[in-house]
Amino acid sequence: MLSCSQTLNLRLHCHHRRSKLFRWPPRVAKPVHTRTIINSSMMCFYANSYYDVNLRVPKVHKTRRHRTCSVTEVRAFDQDSFDFDIPSLDHFSDNEGTGTGFGLPSSDGEDSDPEIILNPVSDVDLPAVSVQHNDALTVTAHRMAMLSRGRHKYRIRHGLFTNTGLIAFLMILLLYVDWCAWRTVRLPLGPFHMTGPFLTSACLASCAGYICVPLLYQFKAYQISRQERPVRHALKRKTPTMGGLFFVPIGIVVAKHFAGFSSTEVSGASVATLAFFAIGLVDDILSLIKSRKYGLSAWIKILLQVAVGIWFSFWLQDASISSPYSMKMLIPMPAPLGLVFLGKCYMWLTSFCFVSMGNGINQTDGLDGLAGGTAALAFIGMAIAVLPISSDLSIFGASMSGACVGFLLHNRFKASVFMGDTGSFALGGALAAMAACSGMFLPLFISSLVFVLETSSVILQVVYFKMTTKLEGAGRHIFQMVPFHHHLELCGIKEPFIVAGAYTISSILALLAGYVGLISA
Repeated sequence: MLSCSQTLNLRLHCHHRRSKLFRWPPRVAKPVHTRTIINSSMMCFYANSYYDVNLRVPKVHKTRRHRTCSVTEVRAFDQDSFDFDIPSLDHFSDNEGTGTGFGLPSSDGEDSDPEIILNPVSDVDLPAVSVQHNDALTVTAHRMAMLSRGRHKYRIRHGLFTNTGLIAFLMILLLYVDWCAWRTVRLPLGPFHMTGPFLTSACLASCAGYICVPLLYQFKAYQISRQERPVRHALKRKTPTMGGLFFVPIGIVVAKHFAGFSSTEVSGASVATLAFFAIGLVDDILSLIKSRKYGLSAWIKILLQVAVGIWFSFWLQDASISSPYSMKMLIPMPAPLGLVFLGKCYMWLTSFCFVSMGNGINQTDGLDGLAGGTAALAFIGMAIAVLPISSDLSIFGASMSGACVGFLLHNRFKASVFMGDTGSFALGGALAAMAACSGMFLPLFISSLVFVLETSSVILQVVYFKMTTKLEGAGRHIFQMVPFHHHLELCGIKEPFIVAGAYTISSILALLAGYVGLISA
């Protein structure tokens, strides 16, 4: 027990220390090497007033040789806590290691203020910031803006969960279709007619990604971050693009292997896919050149796509396609419409589908895994729809779907690579070629409804803005940002939940498209 005099002296001593702790103006110690030392009075005044930073100060025993020191570990905030762009965070890595920094107290006297030593929880280099007496809080803000490792692991689970559900759904659907395919086609098909190409393409594409993605990083084929995207997408500027280089050729080669190199339909669809692949590749290469930041102009890309569509229409007139119908240029429709003959209008419809599908998937490719997953589901819906008309085309669709799934293992949230125009244009051309060879334009529209809505949102935004500009003198917007998935982002919906919702809708549309195709044939 302490006596009254000892208790009074202890209280006076504590009051003396507390008054010196909150004195003004604060005194900031000079930085030691790469660690910033900030006076505790400054942190208590500014941090608690503006940033609501709760600092947990562990107790340190005081000895004769060392005075009391407060060592504080500051964890980083999540990137979604910021709605502004921080350009200096581009080179930060998401796979940081954790660590706790400790610093020695300064060599001041016994009566000097205690100090708080702020150290990052990772070993990455911090942005180059000039440290002055009034810039210590700026350095602290930069350190707080670092991505949290624990939060990053939690967010990764969303991508894994979504991909696992997508693969499970596709596998169950394909196994069921292969099991009852003989009832639909009335012809003997090989075992695992669609499941085999799907699994082969998925495995090869995923393995090829582990080789090609590091090469894309090495060649610095980084994604071009456009200004019309949300500011948080600036963190993806160091993610490589042109991922279509490794998964599109695999889907084509596997389809040719399973369907046979003599298949006319698969050969035509493969050539059309490679033609769109070449257009996207040129666009991506020009985008990486500083003098041509945004690649080919929009009109040049549309003209090239229309040219491929017209060529494909003329090829269809002369090619010998194995079809149950004796006439070409027919569109199977559900009862009571039946078969609809279009004649020369078939050529223009084919060109329109090539252009709309290529640009639709390109517009959808704005979130991690969004375009790849919805395209995989669209290919499965088309593969089921064309099964009664051309079993080889169903193999092509299943193989391309498997290639998209293999790419998703590297493109899931958070993405290691983007498909770029090389992949998005090629996937659009492959879908349009399947519809043109079989006449299944209605199932194509149903299975690709997500792409249609994304493109329609852009068209509506532009038309409405121009109309209101002419009528009212000031343009207005329907959506906060287009395509529509960016509007959902700005509404506060997280990126993984947008992708999961799109997968759910696309799954229903794929089943509906397959059913419409079966009853139409």
